[in-house]
Amino acid sequence: MADSLNCDLKSLTPLQLFERVTEQGEKVRALKAGKAPKDEIDAAVRMLLSLKLSYKTATGQDYQAGLPPKDLVLINNGTTKEEDEDLVDPWNVQTSNAKGVDYDKLIVRFGSSKIDTDLINRIERAIGQKPHHFLRRGIFFSHRDMDQVLDAYENKKPFYLYTGRGPSSQAMHVGHLIPFMFTKWLQEVFDVPLVIQLTDDEKYLWKDMTVEKAYEYAKENAKDIIACGFDINKTFIFSDLDYLGTSAGFYKNIVKVQKHVTFNQVKGIFGFTDSDCIGKISFPAIQAAPSFSSSFPQIFNGKENIQCLIPCAIDQDPYFRMTRDVAPRIGQPKPALLHSVFFPALQGAQTKMSASDPNSSIFLTDTPKQIKTKINKHAFSGGRDTIEEHRKYGGNCEVDVSFMYLTFFLEDDDRLEQLKQAYTSGELLTGELKKVLIETMQPLVAAHQERRKQVTDEIVKQFMTPRKLAFEF
Repeated sequence: MADSLNCDLKSLTPLQLFERVTEQGEKVRALKAGKAPKDEIDAAVRMLLSLKLSYKTATGQDYQAGLPPKDLVLINNGTTKEEDEDLVDPWNVQTSNAKGVDYDKLIVRFGSSKIDTDLINRIERAIGQKPHHFLRRGIFFSHRDMDQVLDAYENKKPFYLYTGRGPSSQAMHVGHLIPFMFTKWLQEVFDVPLVIQLTDDEKYLWKDMTVEKAYEYAKENAKDIIACGFDINKTFIFSDLDYLGTSAGFYKNIVKVQKHVTFNQVKGIFGFTDSDCIGKISFPAIQAAPSFSSSFPQIFNGKENIQCLIPCAIDQDPYFRMTRDVAPRIGQPKPALLHSVFFPALQGAQTKMSASDPNSSIFLTDTPKQIKTKINKHAFSGGRDTIEEHRKYGGNCEVDVSFMYLTFFLEDDDRLEQLKQAYTSGELLTGELKKVLIETMQPLVAAHQERRKQVTDEIVKQFMTPRKLAFEF
């Protein structure tokens, strides 16, 4: 039996071993917390020690919670430089670090600017109120030309907001809410128009689904977006599959962008190969076009000089670096951007969540019971292997997914700091931190579900009808 176990362990990769140790550590904690029989606990501890030994044999490193093996560094663009160990593009986000992507290095690599205290203070002065907690906590951490947007706003010049969603599944998860929660706040404090692009065409090109299914997902996702509370008089939501056929201005901008980006450039930016379908190669121009006000003549009265501000996760930045390069050459203002960090999977911050893995996140369709089970069972812990060790050494908030989620969704700054101090000191246990997250997420998701029930097909149709919004241009 022991020999077959050792044989099984030898066939595992270092990452699989790391995950087995982590899982077994969680099991030991659960058995002790549940006051299981002593022989059952002893057997689980022996298994944990055996797994840790196998891990050390395989990697030459002692197991450390939250720190996967060093040989799993993911290299971007084939380089071996340390600063390129995070892989970030519009379809993949991977890092070897349990804390998540190194955003300071990403700012340097992408050539954006850090959202610093001075900029946050300037936003506060401009809007006359406390900035959103996403800004205060560094969840939106990087920008391009936000100073220009504030210059325009202070000089009574208009701008508009543009964000989007790739509808790859019927159900969205809580991570998908982040850009929409922040965009709604921006729309309210600056009182500006908003366009939301649903890239159902992209999902058809990249995923194994029909055009009809992609469009159906777009309409279903629109209901979740509308349930965030957007003002129908100030917001236009559109499906690419639907809107492209009705807007000459939109298509003209697509063609202009296409003419000014070469095949070599788009391969270099997005990693396309000669085997990719031509739809993928031409798609970046479609995501670029909403950055220009002339794509929406019904809203902006045909004006071409209105700057756009795009709140998005930083993995979407390659699209807009391309757009900003092209914009001056086609007589358009460069879009400005606000970049957010990635929302971590329940299993840890090394990757983005997958809509195809129901346990990788909390979905907006989850019941209170499902939310509780997912957090208790799957949320990666920064706690120690035993209660005694945890009380002595404390937990690690930098890798603990429950704490990360609270950073996004717990609005009370003082309460968040109190939890951080208690967990770091060992006073608060992992199970207790998870309980706080459960009590935060259950009402948040339930309230969203109630609002979504009120969103009828007719309301979706109104949001998605090209029309004049409540602004004069």
